[in-house]
Amino acid sequence: MRPGSGPSSPRGRQRPDQLLLVLAGGGHSHALLLKRWIMRPRLRPARTAVVLVNRTSTALYSGMVPGLVAGLYDAPACAIDLRELCRRAGVTFVQAEITGVDPELALLQLRGRPPLRFDRLSLDVGAQTRWAEAAGPAPQRVKPLEPFLAWLQQRLATVETEPDLAIRGGGAAAVELALALRARGLRPRLLLRAQGLHLGPASAHRRVERLLAQRGIAVERSAAPGAAAELACTGSVAPPWLAASGLPVEAASGRLRCEPTLQVHGHPQLFACGDCAVIAGDPRPPSGVWAVRAAPVLVENLRRSLEGRPLRRWRPQALALQLLGDGGSGADARPRALAFYGGFSLGPSRWIWRWKHHIDRRFMAGFAALIDADDAARAEPMACRGCAAKLSAQPLAAALQRLQGPGALAPSPQDAAAVLTRTDGTVLLQSVDGFPALVADPWLNGRLTTLHACSDLWASGAVLHSLQAVVTVPEASASIQEEWLLQSLAGVRSVLDPLGASLLGGHSLEGRDGAGLALSLSVNGMAPAGRHWGKGPLPEGAVLLLTRPIGSGVLFAAAQTGVADPRWIDAALETMQSSQAPLVAVLAQHGCRACTDITGFGLLGHLGEMLAPGQRLQLDGGAVPAMAGALELLGRGWASSLAPANAEALQLLAPQGPVALPQPISPERHQLLIDPQTCGPLLAALPPDRAEAALAAVRAAGFPEANLIGRVLSPAPANRR
Repeated sequence: MRPGSGPSSPRGRQRPDQLLLVLAGGGHSHALLLKRWIMRPRLRPARTAVVLVNRTSTALYSGMVPGLVAGLYDAPACAIDLRELCRRAGVTFVQAEITGVDPELALLQLRGRPPLRFDRLSLDVGAQTRWAEAAGPAPQRVKPLEPFLAWLQQRLATVETEPDLAIRGGGAAAVELALALRARGLRPRLLLRAQGLHLGPASAHRRVERLLAQRGIAVERSAAPGAAAELACTGSVAPPWLAASGLPVEAASGRLRCEPTLQVHGHPQLFACGDCAVIAGDPRPPSGVWAVRAAPVLVENLRRSLEGRPLRRWRPQALALQLLGDGGSGADARPRALAFYGGFSLGPSRWIWRWKHHIDRRFMAGFAALIDADDAARAEPMACRGCAAKLSAQPLAAALQRLQGPGALAPSPQDAAAVLTRTDGTVLLQSVDGFPALVADPWLNGRLTTLHACSDLWASGAVLHSLQAVVTVPEASASIQEEWLLQSLAGVRSVLDPLGASLLGGHSLEGRDGAGLALSLSVNGMAPAGRHWGKGPLPEGAVLLLTRPIGSGVLFAAAQTGVADPRWIDAALETMQSSQAPLVAVLAQHGCRACTDITGFGLLGHLGEMLAPGQRLQLDGGAVPAMAGALELLGRGWASSLAPANAEALQLLAPQGPVALPQPISPERHQLLIDPQTCGPLLAALPPDRAEAALAAVRAAGFPEANLIGRVLSPAPANRR
């Protein structure tokens, strides 16, 4: 940024103090906190910006995970959509790995990006499986749950050839896991350090021992520490970075020592709850029950702390009901469950399972009720963001046509980026792009906007040299604007630094009248001699290669109303975040003749820009790769707000039009062709004898869904470049 180019406001304007609350982790307490804010907005702290940071966009409800392992539930039934909860609660969602806390500087440290400053920090970061034995290969740990579930999918594929599975652990979680795996056809056995299971009351031991024997699950007592095990379910410890950050923790478990107010001992600006914390004078074992009970206290005390009022003290209940399912591993495959409470135990029985099932489904239904897909489908469509916020083609073309006089804009229809000069064969290019933030996370938005803007250069055969940025941040206190500006520019730098490109400077603005985060970029690139591609001409016989799938427009349109599966958005963002810079050299090596990037006007609109008058091509609509969920949403009637304007390009598919479809395609695939893209693919024209090799090279470069989608049928007129 140039000196003096920062956010400004009218002289003498005073802003109320605004604080930044960071919620670290998406555990049960934080999920319930968001739910309460959505249902009762008055409980949310006033004059406070809130950010939630979590490693994944969903949080698994631990009570249903054994049922998921047993095949009684599918993954979506057990997952809380944190991104959507944040959207509805007006909270910024940041998907990142937390690596530490600096309590003195009030910074939450994140992997691969700048730390987040906070005024208050609430920690609900869960736990990981305890494992200290060094002999032999380390087993797969059950926690964190996401890596374990990914491992399980691979392991279940070998059930027929490798049914035996050893589990180290003898607590309730290990027993329930063994029963669930037995229901999936595996033959688990439990390896115990001691002589008996670790379950509490003696009656529970007897019931569980009988159940394990009935299910054919062996129990190996006093197993040697080095005994080989595939899985470890040996209790939990808090993430080690908590202790490494210098925070007060219990020596054995690493759990944060907290006051009855949920404040971390000696750090009144830090709060903690769930499996990563324990009230020092009133300890309880890690359990979802206490995490749920702590949520109302956390909601109240965070608000009181931010408002400078006395905090409420909490004493957790002494006992918690424990329900343990058998996974439906019995002869009749109907699930049963046991119940433990204090010194009492019941079961196993089907009615206890139905009770457990009802409790778990009711818990999840409380979140699902916030996201009523039917109501969302009937709602007024929302204006889309990202590149779908661009002006449609008709008014853009009409305005440029009316622009007259010396120095009037004279864009070349053949170039994705403007050619500035040609020196010694090197072509200097420039392009401008930008839009309202597609995502709430300023770092991620900075990265996505930069990748999107650079695609004009990459489509021209150029490498990125430098850029300037115009960043708009919302009206807020100076400290929060500083944070959003820092994170936005760091996201830009995350693209530039690996490419050796520079951030030259730029300008910063403050949004007015509720305007949110936005970013615009002027990008500069250089194409070496002989490697500057235009959008055309398209040689006769050239084969069209699309570098990755499309569908981001409809996915984010649906996400704005909460009806997109979070797994679809995760997959889309993973695709969109990958840089296409390496593809420039790959396409050049395989004789690229012309190229463009697919952005706001959709595949068909940008393909039309590549065609000369009178030229024809064949498009294999069924070969166009689609992002996960895009076709399903299009089939259900969802579309980006820019899609109706893009529909004019469908005229290219008319019977006498320049684009022929060799086979009929479905209505949703027609709509996919006009879906506006943010961080869309490159569309390259290649010699027919090199197209297959180019496709293999592009896929090997990390773009496995790239595909050949068409062929040019007639040459361009001779007077076209």
